[in-house]
Amino acid sequence: MNDKKFDLSERLEDFAAGIILLYDKKVLSFAGEYLAKQLIRSSCSSALNYGEALGAGTDRDKINKLRISLKELRESQRNLNIQSKAQLFLEDDLLNLKDENDQLIRIMVTRIKNIK
Repeated sequence: MNDKKFDLSERLEDFAAGIILLYDKKVLSFAGEYLAKQLIRSSCSSALNYGEALGAGTDRDKINKLRISLKELRESQRNLNIQSKAQLFLEDDLLNLKDENDQLIRIMVTRIKNIK
């Protein structure tokens, strides 16, 4: 991703959009379709729950929503790993998304720790 992007909301949205674009106009097998739908849901959910966290009234509520976002990012990570191992995509096609997913997980963990 671009080094200029420090806005976590935008990075999460860009990650979800990148996942959607990965599947745009691609013919999928049964497994590919199943994993694609789940990955689109989890990547979008991470962005949406982060947006909810920004509007949280208490630290406890914020941490809860950040944890949900983190859970969805971890689910996305597992999904991408499964797709790599099943060779549904070339590793090069997933490399940037997997890297961004890892960075987003690390950032989210840090955000949660900093609130506690």
